[in-house]
Amino acid sequence: MKFYTDVDFSKIEYTTVKKKKITYLNLSCGFDIETTSTMLENDEKVAFMYEWTFGIDNIECICYGRTWEQFIEICQKLHDIFNLSEERVLICYIHNFSFEFQFMRKYFNWLNVFSIDERKPIKALCDLGIEFRDSYILSGYSLQKTAENLQSHKIEKLVGDLDYSLIRTHDTLLTDIELQYCYNDVLIILYYIDEQIEQYGDITKIPLTNTGRVRKFVRDNCYTNGINKDKNNRKNKGKWCRYREIMNDLQLTKDEYIILKRAFQGGFTHANANYTNQLLTNVSSIDFTSSYPAVMLSEKFPMSRGIKTDLKKINLSFDDLCKKYCVVFDIVFEGLKAKIFQENYISESKCSTLENSVVNNGRVFSADKLITTITDIDWNIIKQCYTWEKVGVKNIYRYYRGYLPKDIILSVLKLYEDKTTLKGVEGKEVEYLNGKGMLNSVYGMCVTDIVRNEIIYTDDWGMENANIDEQIEKYNQSYNRFLYYPWGVWVTAYARRNLWLGIINIGNDYVYSDTDSIKMLNYDEHKRFIMWYDSIVTDKLETMCEYYHIDKRKLKPKNIKGKEKMIGVWDYEGTYIHFKTLGAKRYLVEENDGSLHLTVAGLGKKNGMEYMKEHCNNDNMKVFEMFNDDLFIPADRTGKMTHCYVDEEFQFDILDYQGNNSNIIAKSGVHLENCEFTLSISKQYGKFIDMLLNGFLYKGVKNIG
Repeated sequence: MKFYTDVDFSKIEYTTVKKKKITYLNLSCGFDIETTSTMLENDEKVAFMYEWTFGIDNIECICYGRTWEQFIEICQKLHDIFNLSEERVLICYIHNFSFEFQFMRKYFNWLNVFSIDERKPIKALCDLGIEFRDSYILSGYSLQKTAENLQSHKIEKLVGDLDYSLIRTHDTLLTDIELQYCYNDVLIILYYIDEQIEQYGDITKIPLTNTGRVRKFVRDNCYTNGINKDKNNRKNKGKWCRYREIMNDLQLTKDEYIILKRAFQGGFTHANANYTNQLLTNVSSIDFTSSYPAVMLSEKFPMSRGIKTDLKKINLSFDDLCKKYCVVFDIVFEGLKAKIFQENYISESKCSTLENSVVNNGRVFSADKLITTITDIDWNIIKQCYTWEKVGVKNIYRYYRGYLPKDIILSVLKLYEDKTTLKGVEGKEVEYLNGKGMLNSVYGMCVTDIVRNEIIYTDDWGMENANIDEQIEKYNQSYNRFLYYPWGVWVTAYARRNLWLGIINIGNDYVYSDTDSIKMLNYDEHKRFIMWYDSIVTDKLETMCEYYHIDKRKLKPKNIKGKEKMIGVWDYEGTYIHFKTLGAKRYLVEENDGSLHLTVAGLGKKNGMEYMKEHCNNDNMKVFEMFNDDLFIPADRTGKMTHCYVDEEFQFDILDYQGNNSNIIAKSGVHLENCEFTLSISKQYGKFIDMLLNGFLYKGVKNIG
């Protein structure tokens, strides 16, 4: 790799494209840094850059330098050669830009920084006419996975060639192997952006984020004919007007938005406390085929403005109201108790009031008084899971039910078809990856928060509190809007309901669940329920197709082997020889081939498993014994790092691992440090398990709904 002074950027041939009065260079460009984290004698944490790699257009223009001053010199050259400015911009991608930005932010004059959260910039334009963007949030994958997914180029992310425990500075001699590691990281970015430019036509059409891909795809389908996207096209004008009528009808008030925010919950992940910390055999796993997309197709959602409802003034009981409408409301329980003992539904974190409660690892088992906010779907689940002495509802909003707009339905079906039919098909790798990624993101766009505080960066990070009234009004009047926030609230509610149908009906054999999957004992005994569920969801999906005059075959596209893959049904994943869970996001399985797989939140799957196997001499039973409440993984084996932001400027002398003494000026940075991992069941959860197993908790009659 060339030193930065040996590269002539003036020979680069390029074209430009214009977007919103700004001219962009249609070139792939990437940047990456290597850093050292260490502690000073006074235990101050410091971090600094010792090598940077920059690339533009092709492999001949990849170079490296050792100081920020050298990189600024490169940026100035680019500014001069390409006549860059605020109106003529070069986009440079960085994988995980938030990390690099913390090191470089005090070296540049920033004209505009767009950030999704504090310290999480997506793009930042400096006064030299270079706009840095995040390729990680665009791809949704690590650099290694991004390299694996490249289609037009073959390159591997080099791993293990840089020992980050060694202190390196700008004076440290780097080996050819180490420089090749740095070179490859930027080459991957260049190759990736090359493919994105080819896919989208030019660099201005590449979305900022991975979710932006699916938003553009679905919005285009809603507002245009999907082929000719010219807004002046007559057919598009008519379609645009029709969809605008839908959006104009679907508007929110401030109070309504606030209660919807309270009601929103994500997926349900939990373990049956009866089986926690027990070694089980022959545990089977089933999961839904594309759970969230499936309910977007099969279920009915709020398709009107919210109607504030007073039960005393309507001719319906509350249960009848919930049968007829989509309903969101606050609910007050007194004397609440669980009536099934394998699982508990209500989330402790979603309760505004919780008095004298018994909590099962974040889920409420019982309470003298509980106040929360739920939908009609949650209400139907709670009725099957709990009893109570007294209940009351207030702040009720109801919505007319209807299927999602046909164009959204067709978009979801197209993405599911691409994911299914293109998997493994030679020459269709890009389309498959796009379809898979967008299908996984299609639900996420529905619950993008309407009201967000504005993140401001000048010389430092700041925040401006959101004006709820202004942002709700902006949301309601937006000409680009094609979604309705309540849809996302009901998507997860329906998905939880489907999962809980399994939890309730599988009963004592239910072991563990995670959003769209269930692990159970005695699988064969529950096939009847699975078949019943599959027939119900199939009927719902086919009814939707009949309503919209959609070919039902779109619900079950064929994979590369010619096998139909019906969306929304249960899929049998297999049966583990052994299974052990210690709670939500904590389990260990042994497959039929004897391989072990570990899932623990906060611990790398590969690193944690390798350490446990080494510690137990590859004895699987000893690994299961080691997987307990006392599990400890040392810092150098977890594969996890703690991040500490350093905002102060430090100047100091330091000795590198080669014996070179260097003077370092570190204006800001991110200190990285290996972190150990200790797995422990909370005292509250341990006490709950003990009380449950020893019969000290109330158990009601099991309800097979």
